[in-house]
Amino acid sequence: MRPTALDLASGHPALTAAVQRGRKLLHRRALVAAAAGAVPVPGLDWAVDAALLTRLIPRINAEFGLMPDQLDRLTPHERERVQKAVAMVGSVLIGKFITKDLILKAAQAVGMRMTARQAARFVPVAGQVASAVIGYTVIRYLGEEHMKDCVRVALKAQ
Repeated sequence: MRPTALDLASGHPALTAAVQRGRKLLHRRALVAAAAGAVPVPGLDWAVDAALLTRLIPRINAEFGLMPDQLDRLTPHERERVQKAVAMVGSVLIGKFITKDLILKAAQAVGMRMTARQAARFVPVAGQVASAVIGYTVIRYLGEEHMKDCVRVALKAQ
């Protein structure tokens, strides 16, 4: 079983606290995605997911001190260490201004789930429930993966 963000942060109280705060944000946003997934309006869930993620990812970055303005306040040596750590982890969402294009790149990782979600919503009741569950799961997955990247960057930058 793959480690969670909390597993990766264990032994580091500040990182553990950041993961817990990030998960609280993530849970609330995933519930909104689930509600949007239950509404049988084509495309609504994609729009809601994109809007949620463009606000959620920067908030998670901020919890870990990885927003562009936070990185600008670091000494040049510290900033260079963080940038090297970001490059090693390979995240496109850390330390950058989040755009819809970046969110779409991240969402491609779970594209098949999104397609199943679209198809499921047209089956009365059970399909809408399935679409809501998939919507919740997709947002939680993307957020958890991003938090893992943030923890990895923080650990490598130390």
